[in-house]
Amino acid sequence: MKSAFMKFALGLLLLAAPVTAQESLQQANQALFEEIKQVHRLSSAELQRLQKIFERSGYIGQGNPRITRHPMTPAECRARVPGGPESYASARNARICGDKFMAPLYDPRTQKPGDAKACIDQFEFPNIPCTYPVVWTKAVEAAQICAAVGKRLCDAHEWEGACAGALEPPDYFFGLGSVAAMRNAHNSKYSKTKSWSYGPAYQRGICAAASQKSASCSGGGGFNSCGSNTYPTGSFPDCKSTLGVYDIHGNAAEHMNLPMAPNQMASRGSQKLGVTEMKGSWFIFDRYYAHPDWCRWRAPYWHGSPVMSPSSHANYHLGFRCCKTID
Repeated sequence: MKSAFMKFALGLLLLAAPVTAQESLQQANQALFEEIKQVHRLSSAELQRLQKIFERSGYIGQGNPRITRHPMTPAECRARVPGGPESYASARNARICGDKFMAPLYDPRTQKPGDAKACIDQFEFPNIPCTYPVVWTKAVEAAQICAAVGKRLCDAHEWEGACAGALEPPDYFFGLGSVAAMRNAHNSKYSKTKSWSYGPAYQRGICAAASQKSASCSGGGGFNSCGSNTYPTGSFPDCKSTLGVYDIHGNAAEHMNLPMAPNQMASRGSQKLGVTEMKGSWFIFDRYYAHPDWCRWRAPYWHGSPVMSPSSHANYHLGFRCCKTID
């Protein structure tokens, strides 16, 4: 009797105990896994690979649930998207890309969608409209997650083409030999033809960029002080490129592969990959324009490392989207 009472009392104590940030995150991630499985029809093996990557990290998810304050709910997103989230899906694109919510990468000036050799996710991972983007992901983890679901990390020129509305040939200036020299040559080439996914000039109010940092967020931007205060993906229908790719501006900044040599290009089948490149802007940009974010702009080597380094960078506003090579 005494033993039974003690077990009962212990159960009450456990129920009353506060849930830790990691426990809250695990609960949120379980719901996310179910949504990913249903929308993208993952196999049991794919889902298990995905779960293991999240579990090894302890931080990957849609932000620390205890401090994150999203400015819009998924329900509000669904209500403001004409036709609802399913309207973002294209039967033609699904046939070309082999997955829902992907867009073919091609140059409309000389090609048709069926000429594409690669596709890109329309939304930040998990690539489901009206779902919060996954953040706190290292570049190496982003590459692993994309591989787990049958895709790969995008090369920088693919992301840039998806944003600008035309995939152009790779333009990395490999012969210059350093990240800074290659970046400067590339930015100089495109600086006179700046564009954003939605048009030729920067605009406020078009993309998911009117949120703000947590009051406790400063300095290093830690998991317990900085909420990932993003919007649901696709909640700004006009924030898209002519290729049909959304949220390239605002919401989460995005990991990409910046090859330092031709044999480091993911688009050519390389498993080595190059160095980290953080693309786009993030959720505070309408309040504070932190740096340029035009489509083909390549950033300084912030938090730079090899993509596959175990110490590659992660933070509260940094996510990713995947690409996929097609036959």
